[in-house]
Amino acid sequence: MKRIMAILMVSVLNASAALAAEAPHRVVSMNVCTDQLAMLIAGEGQLYSVSYLAGDRNASVLADQAGGYVVNHGLAEEVFLMQPDLIIAGTFTTRTTVELLRRLGFRVEEFAPANSLDDIREHISRMGTLLGRQEKASALLAEIDDALAKLRAQPPSGKSVATYSANSYTSGSGTLVDALIGISGLENIAARLGLTGTSKLPLELLVLADPDLVVSSEGDYPGPALAEEGYVHPAFKALTAGSTAVNIPSKYTICGAPFTLEVARILQDAAGAAK
Repeated sequence: MKRIMAILMVSVLNASAALAAEAPHRVVSMNVCTDQLAMLIAGEGQLYSVSYLAGDRNASVLADQAGGYVVNHGLAEEVFLMQPDLIIAGTFTTRTTVELLRRLGFRVEEFAPANSLDDIREHISRMGTLLGRQEKASALLAEIDDALAKLRAQPPSGKSVATYSANSYTSGSGTLVDALIGISGLENIAARLGLTGTSKLPLELLVLADPDLVVSSEGDYPGPALAEEGYVHPAFKALTAGSTAVNIPSKYTICGAPFTLEVARILQDAAGAAK
């Protein structure tokens, strides 16, 4: 009898392990970055729902593809009714919702923001593993390698660049944008000034630094906004009249994915065209 019970127990454990290893069939993403990674990697019909930001053209590179999925707003009630077998979220996704869904027994996997190319690689590999789509993830990593090889084949321009976003924010050392600037062969003015992370860059310091290129995301707002008042300041206009102004939509820098390298390509092209 004991032997029979032991055999049954082993069979149950093996069955449980097989189910745990099986790729999820109904996935819900609650974060614009996990939305896009999942859209790039998931198999046909595997991804059920993405966040409402996935369809925002200012925040998502894959906004056009987002229309093929059910939209969620990160509410525990709506996600519960979807009955997913896997929920993916960002580490800054609504904490109350994430914890409640976990307490209800749902499997929730979280992704931190990508601050480097290594982070992007790790996130792609992890998403591939979670979705049982390792081959697709490997193909995306190969795309990144090819794009990096082309970017690094160009000699460094030696030019300097400053990023100046809405509300006078810039990207200092330790950010994904700083890593992309390095890949493009330019020098980041914010890092030279000792700024780390996402920091405020006073217009006075920007003007005194006199970068060769100035990157903005002007036009991200559909109408006039106080957040972009720095772009109309006479000092900023004078600076960009003497420097090369480069507009890079913020959707390319919000999340880490293969398309993020488009930023480095734009910067390289702008540096090559600058006098």
